[in-house]
Amino acid sequence: MPNTKSTVNVKIDADVKETAATLLARMGIDQTTAIDMYYRKIIAIQALPFQPEPLPTNGERLLAAIKRKGIPNITLQADENGCAYIDKEKYPELYAWAVEE
Repeated sequence: MPNTKSTVNVKIDADVKETAATLLARMGIDQTTAIDMYYRKIIAIQALPFQPEPLPTNGERLLAAIKRKGIPNITLQADENGCAYIDKEKYPELYAWAVEE
C-alpha cells in the first residue's frame, strides 16, 4: 500500500501553539513531526501517552490561592443572602486580600 499523507486541521490557542513550536524547535522537531510522533505513540500503546486530569474547580483554585498567600484557614460568616463577610478587625490580612487584590 502506498504511503499516503493526510491533513489534520485543529484550532488551538495561539499562545500554546507558539510556545510549543518554540520548544519543539529547540528539540530539533517541527510541529508536523511532533504531531506524527504523538499519533504513533497513541497507536503503539493504545491509549493517550499521558493521564488526563480534570481542571480544578473555582473553589479548588481559590483554596490554592489562599494557601499560597498564607492566609489562615477560617470559617467565614455569611449574611442572609449567603454572601460571606470578613471581620476586618479580627482578620485584617484576609480582609486586605479580599478587598484590595
